[in-house]
Amino acid sequence: MPLTTDAEIRELLENVRTVAMVGASDKPDRPSYAVMATLQAHGYRVIPVNPAITGEHIHGEFVFRELAQLGDPIDLVDIFRNSAAAGAVVDDAIEVGAKAVWMQLGVIDEAAAARAEAAGLKVVMDRCPAIELHRLGIAPRG
Repeated sequence: MPLTTDAEIRELLENVRTVAMVGASDKPDRPSYAVMATLQAHGYRVIPVNPAITGEHIHGEFVFRELAQLGDPIDLVDIFRNSAAAGAVVDDAIEVGAKAVWMQLGVIDEAAAARAEAAGLKVVMDRCPAIELHRLGIAPRG
């Protein structure tokens, strides 16, 4: 079952250090741009992944083409893609050994969630980590 309780979501957000954001945008009017900044301000390392802007930088971080390119261990893959594309991202997250996947607001893929959980990943669907950080009162890391 995907994580749904405040305690489960709090525990996940408090234990995450490195986030790969698939679908990150360099456009300030896009939600992923603001969410990335919020996560960074809370002390997370956020690595943007977007094949359309590979090699560019967002909030000081190099943009990678795909999760398989990342050399660092990934605690959480934040999916800023639509529900139809989420499954492929979840499969990539499983392949690279991520510990959790987070499907953004409006992104729901029950089959992909089941695959992730079967592989040992924690799953959150249809929520935004930036909203949850503020809602749960999780303080930024020092």
